[in-house]
Parts: sequence; structure tokens; C-alpha cells
Amino acid sequence: MRRTVIFILLFTAPLLALAEPGVPAFSVNTTGDGSQSYTLSLQLLALMTGLTLLPAFLVMMTSFTRIVVVLAILRQALGTAQTPSNQVLLGLTLFLTLFIMHPVLERINAEALQPYLNEELGFQEAVGRAQTPLHGFMLQHTRETDLALFLEIAGKEAPENAQDVGFVYLMPAFVTSELKTAFQFGFLIFIPFLIIDLVVASVLMSMGMMMLSPLIISFPFKILLFVLVDGWTLILGTLASSFYV
Repeated sequence: MRRTVIFILLFTAPLLALAEPGVPAFSVNTTGDGSQSYTLSLQLLALMTGLTLLPAFLVMMTSFTRIVVVLAILRQALGTAQTPSNQVLLGLTLFLTLFIMHPVLERINAEALQPYLNEELGFQEAVGRAQTPLHGFMLQHTRETDLALFLEIAGKEAPENAQDVGFVYLMPAFVTSELKTAFQFGFLIFIPFLIIDLVVASVLMSMGMMMLSPLIISFPFKILLFVLVDGWTLILGTLASSFYV
């Protein structure tokens, strides 16, 4: 529950900041004939809009992108079609993302959320403090060339201090870097399974069994190789440790 509150505070903060402070969630207007009408405030509307955009922010500003792409490529390399299912892959990606982002969330909770709940900080100051750890995480895993590209496209000069880079330039650069890294992982994952396919295809060709699909024969060997090397531990451990280097 606390993690959910942290995500809502962080990702809906820019939208909530635009709402007029002190506006109640609902306002009741009494007409001349004694009837009442209810209107929804802009503050609640901004909150609901922020919740609908929360999945996009989760993908754009965390380790989610790298993990889900690598797991999708792994499933393609194994040739297991829809096994594990999309629900399993997304659930695994989400929990691994929470594990990787835990230090960042702890800093946000300690430096921004708890002081705000204890009324030690104002809303705007709490939002500023909450953005700092996330900005540092994204900047750490963004390639300089990607960041320079988007700054050049926007016609902006690179600031002397990297911490001054705005989120509007950092977010696309971060996602681009994550996609590059994910496909590098995918290339390395595909190689051993591709070798198995080539060996099986060559053996079948030499035996004259050209009508038999090599995928049928190579599939159990791929599964066996993946189990023998403890593939899930290797893949997930490597993904998690890649964010702590």
C-alpha cells in the first residue's frame, strides 16, 4: 500500500500542482428552487487523469522497459510461443522492477513523502524532493549520446550540470538507452539457442530428413540447456545487477 501511495504522489504530482489548492473534491450549488447540483473539481479530475497515465510513467521512468523487452526476446529465442504467458511476464517484470527501484522509492519515502505527511514540507517542495532520486536514477542509466541527441533536436544546449537536465529531455533519452541495452541483452541470449537450431538443422539435412521441422527437434534441447544453466536465475540476476553497476 505504501508503494502505491509513493507512485501516485510522484507520477501525479505535476498534474496535481496545476490544480488550485484548497479546492474541495465536490462542490454543491443550491439553485433558487431549493434543488442542489454537484460539480467535480479540477483537482479530482487531474488525479484521475494522472492515474490513467500511471502505466505510461511506470514504463518510461523505471527499469520496466529493459526487463520486459529482454524477457520477450528470451521467450522468442526459446521458441515457446506463449509460454510463459504475457500475464506471467508482466507480473515478473513488475515485481523485479519494484525490487530494482526499491532504493529510489525508499529515498522518495524518507525525503519527500513522510515529511509531507507529517506536514513538515509543503506540496511543491515535497514534489521537488521526490523528483531528485528518480532523476538521478534515470540519468545514471542514460547514454550521453542519446541525451545529447534529444537536446540537439530541441535546440537546447547541454547544461554544465547534468542534474539540470529537464525531464522532458531525459525521459526519451532514458527510454532509448534502455531499448539499446535490452537488445544487446537479447542478442547475447539468442546466440546459444541459434547454435542449437543450426546444429539440429544440419543433422537433419545430413540424414535426409528435410521434411521434418528442425524446431520440433531443437525445442527440447533448448529447454534442457536453459534448465541446466539455471537460466531464470542467470537472466533475472543479470538484469537486476545491471542497474547496480
